Amino acid sequence: MARQLRHHYAGGWYHITARGMGRREIFGDGRDREHFVELLAGMVERYGVILHAYVLMDNHYHLLIETPAGNASRALQWLNLSYSMWFKARRSHSGPVFQARFKSIPVDVDGSWVLTCSLYIHLNPVRVKALGLGKEARKGDKAGVSAKEPPVEQVLARLAKLRSHRWSSYPAYAGYAPKPEWLTCETLWKRACVGKGQDAKAEYRRYLEDYLRQGVEEGAFARLTAAVAIGGTAFIGRLRRRVPKRAGGETNARAWRRLLPFGEVVRAVESVKGEPWAAFADRRGDWGRDLALHVGRMRCGLTLKELGRHAGGMGVQAVAKACGRMCDKLKSDKRLQRQLARVRRVLEGGGKA
Repeated sequence: MARQLRHHYAGGWYHITARGMGRREIFGDGRDREHFVELLAGMVERYGVILHAYVLMDNHYHLLIETPAGNASRALQWLNLSYSMWFKARRSHSGPVFQARFKSIPVDVDGSWVLTCSLYIHLNPVRVKALGLGKEARKGDKAGVSAKEPPVEQVLARLAKLRSHRWSSYPAYAGYAPKPEWLTCETLWKRACVGKGQDAKAEYRRYLEDYLRQGVEEGAFARLTAAVAIGGTAFIGRLRRRVPKRAGGETNARAWRRLLPFGEVVRAVESVKGEPWAAFADRRGDWGRDLALHVGRMRCGLTLKELGRHAGGMGVQAVAKACGRMCDKLKSDKRLQRQLARVRRVLEGGGKA
């Protein structure tokens, strides 16, 4: 697997994840978890990292951090190495504890990106099959279609699980537990409040728990696990310009360079069709717009809402349906498959349309 290209800079926000080797447990009991939380506090003090959110699961963890000094790599290397040494000594464990390096995804501080990322982190304890939120149950929602409203009993079970999960920053955010000094909640509390004079803890609690009452929409979180960055077009564009033309070693620089402005996708489709976007974007039955949306979904790092805006003001559901239609057609339509291949060649600069 290609090594992840780091984008660490002063003032950056990052969604950090690390998994156990072979997906094995890294937290076997409460003492393991207590020690890791103690190390989180030590990381904050030692490296000046601002910890905004965290959750510990059995075989992995998630953090949302901010790095005023741009030292995310040093801080996380210390955290993982310190815990690995302690874990191996306590359990007479041999071999690596963590699988490869930690994953670090830059998060856009503008807009609602960091707030959405914190919701994803805090919802991890309930995103399990037993509570109706396993991977299979969420597959149908990845195109952006909301999940059905869950039964009352299931909602209550999810809420109980969420509120009782001790190894998370959520109890402090929601007011169910005291906030430790090393955890920073104020920034995201403010993001969750829509008006002045509101109870920040109550607003954040309502903001997150409403997801469980209405059914979690997978489309809102699907990009947070597979993305190379979490943010808007301008943010991703700035990071993309940092990628070296020739990155040494096996990195995911290629994935970064593949992120394109939607305008480039449109120009590629125009080149293949031989006519301007305005001529076919609203033409009934024309494949051009849906193909552009499909490629944009794969290559632009945009949400359904952002794609709709770039495509002339389409709604989220309309974009989701258009992408779904194109996916279905591409499975059997040889002509469309050839057109897609031509568009890809144009985008890669490897041939004529």
